[in-house]
Amino acid sequence: MRKGRAIVKAPRGNRDEKELRGGPLRLLCGAVWHRLVRPLALAALIALGLLGACQVGLLPERFAVNAPIGQLLLGRGIAAAPEEELRRQLVVPKGFVVSLYAANLPNARFLRFTESGDLLVSSPRNGRVSLLARDADDDGRADGVHTLLEGLDRPHGLDFHEGWLYVAEGSAIARLRYDAAARRTMGAIERVVTGLPNGGNHWTRTVRFGPDGGMYVTVGSSCNVCIEEDSRRAAMLRFQPDGTGEQIYATGLRNSVGFDWQPGSGDLYATDNGRDLLGDDTPPCELNRIVAGGFYGWPFAYGDRQRDPDLGPGRDAEIAASIPPSHPFAAHNAPLGITFVRSSQAPAELRGAALVALHGSWNRTRKDGYQVVSLHWSPAGTIAERPFLSGFIGADERAIGRPVDVAEGPDGAIYVSDDYAGAVYRVAWVGDGPARVASGAQPPVSVPSREALGVLPAAERAAMSARGRALYEAHACFRCHETARAEPGAIAVPLSGLAARYDVEHLADFLAAPQPPMPLFPLDAAQRRDLAVHLLADSTR
Repeated sequence: MRKGRAIVKAPRGNRDEKELRGGPLRLLCGAVWHRLVRPLALAALIALGLLGACQVGLLPERFAVNAPIGQLLLGRGIAAAPEEELRRQLVVPKGFVVSLYAANLPNARFLRFTESGDLLVSSPRNGRVSLLARDADDDGRADGVHTLLEGLDRPHGLDFHEGWLYVAEGSAIARLRYDAAARRTMGAIERVVTGLPNGGNHWTRTVRFGPDGGMYVTVGSSCNVCIEEDSRRAAMLRFQPDGTGEQIYATGLRNSVGFDWQPGSGDLYATDNGRDLLGDDTPPCELNRIVAGGFYGWPFAYGDRQRDPDLGPGRDAEIAASIPPSHPFAAHNAPLGITFVRSSQAPAELRGAALVALHGSWNRTRKDGYQVVSLHWSPAGTIAERPFLSGFIGADERAIGRPVDVAEGPDGAIYVSDDYAGAVYRVAWVGDGPARVASGAQPPVSVPSREALGVLPAAERAAMSARGRALYEAHACFRCHETARAEPGAIAVPLSGLAARYDVEHLADFLAAPQPPMPLFPLDAAQRRDLAVHLLADSTR
């Protein structure tokens, strides 16, 4: 239902103008790409052929395709990386630690915490909203994963308002009562908004409630660059909580998936994905400060009022009236979820900053993005961008994850969803204290082992370490962990830093069932403790 509609008009053009005007090759690439979402075998084969040609450099740079192809074409992801690989590859600022909070969450997209500390995760492809039970035992992992809602139409954005859980579906906004303490919904689903523009290139919908009590909804464009027939496309809409009073709040937003209000100023900021097929470094993606009635340039302009080569000519008035971005992201980085850091537990330099998930490029010759960044406002209003959670792309350009959304937990930790690895990560501030990382296959790791070693009498500790050293040599552990003695062609994995993650008991437990590719050695409990003491003592020297 579309009730009481008030429209803030955007600059409009001739609807007969066609998408992606250009030569035959450009039309072919554009057409094939825009139809990848259709489940036709012939289209998939054509797309695969073009993708191969793009990746080997047979087509111009602007048609480059470089992304996890299984996800791009078929929606397939990968399993979350083993904890040891995450520890080695993911990078966070000093004083933070990252761990795997939950896995086996295919197509994990947007996040929202409940009043009782549980975390809701939307999975549009499965039509499901999952509940990650609060970490009551304080081990750094969700205490369980439960299906809260299923059978929905591509649920994406989530929010709470006055006892209602709101879910943004493909063409509707649904709500139902939610009891946070009982972890259950109550009553039937009520769709307070129906008839939203459906499908197209950008089919996810996001819903958030503003400080004014209004319900804000974003609807992406149906295409890469075109004149939309429905003015609610490429726009932010605003409703009353019951779905009445629809208005087009802001326009020219090609695909604004995430938005949040800045503490203090109350300003509304939204991420926006720039268009494709203009080359590796054009155009920038955007962070926009959203104002009522604002027009943000698409499809006539991008960046700081730069004319779009396809639909910009003859649009001088619209381009001049467009609002430039507050901050540019690198081209094709695909910024999605954004949240401002509000917790008093956060370090001072992060408080008030915005965290943005960069899903990562596909239309570049080399991958870029695939990380979470922090945005910091200066007193003069300028914005500096810094890496916060990076390392999802290795030196060989293999992706182990694609961040989607960022949420601040009641514990002050930062939670990040990943729709490629089907995971949620937890980034916790520990400052100068002990780092605690949960292990994917073992019980969570505890406190630094220096304290545990310290309670052992010196003579006993020395004897255990000597026996552990003999075991280390007997099983040739040095082949994998010492550069000077590693096997030819092998890359040694240093054992330094173990004391920051394990105590004797937990390391001995790990050795009982190590994370592959580490082999399982035939050690009894006493031998595992001896080896753990040796490794921990050696790692602190």
